[in-house]
Amino acid sequence: MKVLVPVKRVIDYNVKVRVKADQSDVDLANVKMALNPFCEIAVEEAVRLKESGVATEVIAVSLGGTVCQEQIRTALALGADRGILVESDTELQPLAVAKLLKAVVEKEQPDLIIMGKQAIDQDNN
Repeated sequence: MKVLVPVKRVIDYNVKVRVKADQSDVDLANVKMALNPFCEIAVEEAVRLKESGVATEVIAVSLGGTVCQEQIRTALALGADRGILVESDTELQPLAVAKLLKAVVEKEQPDLIIMGKQAIDQDNN
């Protein structure tokens, strides 16, 4: 069974978030980024399925800039077999993320998709 796990890049949960001076957004300059904790739990569960013999392959997929490679590497370090990065230079809105994930699912044809319950940055997933 092939398992697909979407993973998201978020501000590390130990970092105190700062707002930009113009209050337009969160200040991401020199901020440590990490794998969303709920996505990490999803990867761990997929790896458990693989270790128990239920799953044969775990694929982590992330959407965003080339900096998201770091989160793919984290998922690989946790035990994922492959990583897919769908690169985008723009900030992706939820509908675009859903459409891109749909395209990845159609191409990869996984038997199971495990997702974290929410993202800690914008509370959506």
